[in-house]
Amino acid sequence: MRRFVAVIVALVAVVAFMIGLVVAGGGGRVPHVPSTALARNAPGTAVPAALPTPATELMPALPLATGVDFAEVAARMNAAVVNVDASARRRPREFEGGRDGPRQGAGSGFFIDAEGHILTNFHVIEGADRITITLVDGRALRARVVGADPAIDVALLAIDPAAAGGALPVAVLGDSDRLRVGEWVCAIGNPLGYVHSVTVGVVSFLGRKLFDNSLDDYIQTDAAINFGNSGGPLIDARGHVVGINTAISSQANNIGFAIPINQVRAVLPQLMARGRVARGYIGVTLETVTPALRQALDLGPATGAIVQEVTNDTPGERAGLRPYDVIRSVDGRAVTTSDDLIRDVSSRAPGSTARLRVVRDGREQDVIVKLAERPQDETAPHVPSPVTPADATQPPLGITVTEVDVLTARRYGLPSTTGGVLVRRIDPASVGHVARVRTGMVILEINRRPVRSADDYRRAVAVARPGDVLALYVYDPLAEQRSILTVTIEGE
Repeated sequence: MRRFVAVIVALVAVVAFMIGLVVAGGGGRVPHVPSTALARNAPGTAVPAALPTPATELMPALPLATGVDFAEVAARMNAAVVNVDASARRRPREFEGGRDGPRQGAGSGFFIDAEGHILTNFHVIEGADRITITLVDGRALRARVVGADPAIDVALLAIDPAAAGGALPVAVLGDSDRLRVGEWVCAIGNPLGYVHSVTVGVVSFLGRKLFDNSLDDYIQTDAAINFGNSGGPLIDARGHVVGINTAISSQANNIGFAIPINQVRAVLPQLMARGRVARGYIGVTLETVTPALRQALDLGPATGAIVQEVTNDTPGERAGLRPYDVIRSVDGRAVTTSDDLIRDVSSRAPGSTARLRVVRDGREQDVIVKLAERPQDETAPHVPSPVTPADATQPPLGITVTEVDVLTARRYGLPSTTGGVLVRRIDPASVGHVARVRTGMVILEINRRPVRSADDYRRAVAVARPGDVLALYVYDPLAEQRSILTVTIEGE
């Protein structure tokens, strides 16, 4: 009996001890005590000194971030992204040594409406004679240039939606003004030929200046952007396009830049209606009023844009603007920085008027300015003319062929039993080039009919009508293999 009572007492003591630990620990959570908060009490022992106020009482904890599912974003957006292939018979302007010749470039783009409009970079299609877009399923379609704005490196293309054979996948345009530094974004494009690649990073900086201080407003991101990503979408965690991937830093890895989509939205109506963008222009050089300028020029609390120089024979000179004038507002809208003023004026149509609130020698006055059109940068590339079909003197499919004789076979290292016709030249702006036909290939058959001579080749192509698809069975001596390439015949 005594032994039973002793066991009961021991169990009660253990339970009481455990309950005491739970209570002392504040509900089972033992607080962390940093080593610096320990004080000596006796040799070999340590007791907590006065604990610091918990950090959660000094600064409320940030809410836990919700997961960002870019796999879902990519799944929804991928189909709206296209590969853009631009080729030209001649370079848009001379390069070193005065050499001139065919040019080929590739980039990305994305559908913005069901009518087949595609946004991309201007530098992707600059000077192109032929533009081909490739859909996510591999189909290649001819595109035309609707308009271009070299000043911010944007181009608007279009395809015939009927040629796509169904409803087009459309990217949703977001609001780039809502972006914050540190926000997650992803880029989709065709870097280095790796089609529909997805990279993820964060917004590193907003409003970066790169080429034109008056218009540049780039989004900087560490989402990997490489050659071939140009023109593709920068997408936020909601799956909305917030920018067009445009440039990369040549001096560092993972520093890329995108045009804010709101800047593109502002010029879209003009691109669709006129094919070009006309911007308002005053003709003054501006600087943001800084604390140092306020102190040096005794401007008081004034904010705005200070006039540094007035160009001769410009709206600014005709309106009477002078150096040291501080422009505080435009038509009642406050001007905080010089960028604010430039964006406001650039968004207005040439010929319209603007009322500027100006501080001059400590006194405010209104100046009415009739805007002119912003001059084009003489160093900027010109807007390309609409793409035109190859003229009648071009060889069929843009491919010049010759018959394979003994000398030709020996020169190109072809097997003696190859047969067919050899591709001697390919027009880079032709449907043959789009089909990946290359110089040195041998065309063996067209639509499963043998091609033994140049006449056979011309007859097989001549009977094709716009919309027909020809299957070219070719031998590639470089790869030492045969393959089937499809060429779609285009109309005039």
